Amino acid sequence: MNTLASLLPAAPSGAGRPSVGEMLRDWRTRRRMSQLLLATEAEISTRHLSFVESGRALPSREMVMHLAEQLDVPLRERNALLVAAGYAPLYRERALDDPQLAAAREAVDLVLRGHEPYPAVAVDRHWNIVATNGALAPLIGDASPALLAAPINALRLSLHPEGMAPRIVNWHAWRTHLLTRLQRQIDASGDPALAALHEELAAYPPPPGVANVSAEPIAHHIAVPLRVRTVLGELAFYSTTTVFGTPVDITLSELAIEAFFPADPQTAQALRDRAP
Repeated sequence: MNTLASLLPAAPSGAGRPSVGEMLRDWRTRRRMSQLLLATEAEISTRHLSFVESGRALPSREMVMHLAEQLDVPLRERNALLVAAGYAPLYRERALDDPQLAAAREAVDLVLRGHEPYPAVAVDRHWNIVATNGALAPLIGDASPALLAAPINALRLSLHPEGMAPRIVNWHAWRTHLLTRLQRQIDASGDPALAALHEELAAYPPPPGVANVSAEPIAHHIAVPLRVRTVLGELAFYSTTTVFGTPVDITLSELAIEAFFPADPQTAQALRDRAP
């Protein structure tokens, strides 16, 4: 049976496109795994893995998927591995309003509505907001309209000097938390768009009036809180992340729900009083 590669013209010399072996080696390095460890986990010989990475052996479609599974490669990048090996992509990327994702979208809306009167947002892989519930408004406050133009990036809205940043009481601690979390995503995915976003956010200056260091110790907290001044007074939140457990659609695999829970009784009461 012809593979996709056999039906395409050969790439010109020096085209710069990495081979499937080079891509697998990059993912293995990113996961800090030796050839011996990956070969052991995948139950193949180190020799065969070495031949695949060096280009001396072309892996089968099944072997590409098997190694990608052991390396926990995201679905989008698994498609790239398959194409580099000469095979057709396996995973589809549907729009969130696609009828086949209706049940998943309904589940997202149910979680968002069910979390009220506390704020929650659904974001894509680049932290662009795709859905919210009705309790987010007090957090956003008087952010610049430019930051509220679609697509709204949740991290940019949080740390930009014209966004929420001037009202975040523990700005330094929250900034460090978000940048560290974003860096972990970059390390895990290798996504250049996330790397560019990290560089942008890290370059933002402290908002006017913010001290050089956070004045609030966090040792007594169970997690880094978000403390923000709002029209309801100062509110404090802990956040959680929810993802779909067994996605085989790229869009669904990259969707996450960020839910904010009150970190103190005053916040809980203020939001309950605001709810209709």
